[in-house]
Amino acid sequence: MCKHIEIITYKLRDLSRSYTEIHFFIKYKIMRDFNTSGPNILKQHYTIIRENIIDRGIKLVNKERYFTIWAPRQTGKSTYFRLLAKELEKDGYKVAHINCESYKNASLDSFLYRIKSELKKYWNVEFSKETEIAKIFNLIAEIKNQKYVLIIDEVEGINKMYFNDFLHAIRDVYHSREQHSLKSVLLVGVSNITGIIQDNASPFNIADNLKMPYFTNQETMELFAQHENETGQLFEEKVKHKISEITANQPGLVNGFAYRLVDTNQEKKVINYNDYLKVEQWYLTRVIDKNISNVIKVAKQYREFVENLLFVNDIVKFSIDKPAIEALHTNGLITWDDDNNIKFWVPLYKKRLFNVFSPYTNGEGRNIAQHLFADDYLTIENKINFDKLIGDYKQHIKLRSFRPYREKDDKGKFKSIPEAAMIYSFETYISIFLNAIKGKSYREAQISLGNSDLIINVKGFEYFIETKKFYDYTNFKDGKEQIAYYCERAGITQGIYIVYINNTVKNKRIQEATEVINKVVVKTFLIRYDEKKEFGK
Repeated sequence: MCKHIEIITYKLRDLSRSYTEIHFFIKYKIMRDFNTSGPNILKQHYTIIRENIIDRGIKLVNKERYFTIWAPRQTGKSTYFRLLAKELEKDGYKVAHINCESYKNASLDSFLYRIKSELKKYWNVEFSKETEIAKIFNLIAEIKNQKYVLIIDEVEGINKMYFNDFLHAIRDVYHSREQHSLKSVLLVGVSNITGIIQDNASPFNIADNLKMPYFTNQETMELFAQHENETGQLFEEKVKHKISEITANQPGLVNGFAYRLVDTNQEKKVINYNDYLKVEQWYLTRVIDKNISNVIKVAKQYREFVENLLFVNDIVKFSIDKPAIEALHTNGLITWDDDNNIKFWVPLYKKRLFNVFSPYTNGEGRNIAQHLFADDYLTIENKINFDKLIGDYKQHIKLRSFRPYREKDDKGKFKSIPEAAMIYSFETYISIFLNAIKGKSYREAQISLGNSDLIINVKGFEYFIETKKFYDYTNFKDGKEQIAYYCERAGITQGIYIVYINNTVKNKRIQEATEVINKVVVKTFLIRYDEKKEFGK
């Protein structure tokens, strides 16, 4: 039996209207949790109050603006507009929020029933006899001396049969909003709603879009601190930074990682890096998550483009006008850097896609295992003899080629690009070795394009391995500097640089070598191939 009731008070802040203090009464040491589904409930979940974004929403409503909020799933949109609604209600607004996710195939009668019942609930207005969208909004426009706000969540879930009628009706009352009570409408969704509502099929025009960014590093650390302060259980600093890195501070994933770590380590006072690696592996190989599944589904639709981002070291400029880029961005897979070049947004998704596109190797693993004796690749000091390991890998490729590592469709046409086959061939080979020697491998959470990064741990020693295709000498040379940087960053002393190069490329400056760069030993290996033989028709 716990001895006392703990009262935790969070003073959120003081706006011009003053946020009140929120009191959490946590009985018998039943603490709050990291939220993994749906909007946050303040008394139950650790919550970041995003004051600056709430301020922006309040200002837009006070200016009687109708606006959109769009962002990929798990960014905290629902939590945000509920907090916004509470603040608006303090200023005398009556806020109705309606979720339309399940109305894609619903009849107009069902949709109107939901709209009317919710407006009665939140605004205490009665439209039970009305059977037309336009009529309902016309009647709303006749109401004076009130301050109404309407929030439509999952707006793209509305049936297309009457979606435009819905937008027309809102547009009609928008132009006279200073004369009636519907002061603001918020359309919330996971797609770029501005694009949907401004296309040729819809006359609706909303100028404002409220950006819903991921957490900042500081906000992620603040979320962890809430758990640490309330429970006394700590996260190692490295764990907190790795979660921040692999999730890119996406709120849903941050909470998901933290929840799993706490749930599987309830008795531990300090959650350490090995605990983190177990959870990362769980996310990469076992989690069936709606958001991750959606990203994978979209990526498969644009497989060749995504594989080029994963395996080809080309700079690709971000342009929302390109269908593949728009689809991958609005679903949270890619974004842009300071130079407007595409980069992967969430490293976890990039890691999952390596697994998704990895081919069934038609027995190649068994073939490798029959000829691989793991102990032969270890020195007396239990370090890996990469000269022998990669030498034997070269012989394997000469005998077997890259073709078994390329997937085919039902018509026998290769689905994957050549670069993918090269990298997957090595990763299959090294995985057999690691399995035999009881070693571990995991991807570094880098967001760069065109290369595959592995950290492997064998007998207490760690090595960084990067595999990529040769495109030009500058890229080849810069790759060594990058590996040294990644190794130094991860605290690893040896980096292995595997470069696939066409056997027609002959230059004395492109050689296998062992070099020390910034106190990191970088070993370069060249895997030569015949383009026509390996990848020709």
